[in-house]
Amino acid sequence: MADVAKVVTVIGNSPESFAKAAQVAVEEAAKTLRGITGADVISMSCEVQDGRITEYRTTVNIAFALERS
Repeated sequence: MADVAKVVTVIGNSPESFAKAAQVAVEEAAKTLRGITGADVISMSCEVQDGRITEYRTTVNIAFALERS
């Protein structure tokens, strides 16, 4: 039987970088999901004020294994 995974979409935010925003998304997802097997950054965006980036955002698909009973 093939392995099956479920995917949820999470948005991470950071004032530091896109990489940190993705890390935040994975860390927060790991607080409530077991068995995370991968993460795929779907998009990146940022908030800008006065010509400067103030917040980085990443939309991340988090994959995790389904648990069998």
